[in-house]
Amino acid sequence: MIASEKFISEASMLTITKLNQFYNESHTLWDINVTIEQGSCVCLMGRNGVGKTTLLKSIMGLVPIKSGEIIYSDQQISGKPAESRARAGIGYVPQGRDIFPLLTVEENLKIGLDSRRDKIRHIPEKIYELFPVLKQMRQRRGGDLSGGQQQQLAIGRALCLDPGLLILDEPTEGIQPNIVQQIADVIIKLNQQEGLTVLLVEQKLPFARKVGKEFIIMDRGKTVANGEMTSLDKEVISQYLTV
Repeated sequence: MIASEKFISEASMLTITKLNQFYNESHTLWDINVTIEQGSCVCLMGRNGVGKTTLLKSIMGLVPIKSGEIIYSDQQISGKPAESRARAGIGYVPQGRDIFPLLTVEENLKIGLDSRRDKIRHIPEKIYELFPVLKQMRQRRGGDLSGGQQQQLAIGRALCLDPGLLILDEPTEGIQPNIVQQIADVIIKLNQQEGLTVLLVEQKLPFARKVGKEFIIMDRGKTVANGEMTSLDKEVISQYLTV
């Protein structure tokens, strides 16, 4: 694998300081403080509606923040548009995947190349090594793929921009078990072998324990617990995660 195809950034640490976000008159995120260290794999957890997706969208510039600071790789990105955050090296896989159903797999992947800093215009072979099904189906339309295949396509598209930080919003939602396993294996490989920093929202505790090194738990728009994944105990799970 050539150096330009490695999913590694020189510095891929994310620091969020006193971030506040409003939706109309509703205060959705309250003084969020988060630090993601380079090389970590952090699972953002919590019940539905506590602000996890809003936080990811705030990081990506898809919703405006009222106050606070977001620094990625020593760059202040709080006021920058989403496309500049992607060009800075943040790959984002949204909940629901948001692939282009009428474009082919190959065309969807090439969209991810638009934000590459090195201007490479070919799909890195590494993408097809991670997700062989995408190579087999590269001329099929995205809308013709199964949900699990679309999720692999969405992750592959995010990886095409050669990110230093990969953000995934519920990557296992609605996915068949065999592909969930494949996605877990890919995340572990990218994080542990390639050095890619990962932040993901995940509801399934077994998956989170398998791939995550650290956890952050949110409740009512605030971060309420964090630590190494091995320290996530039954008391915290009962208080903040069980329905």
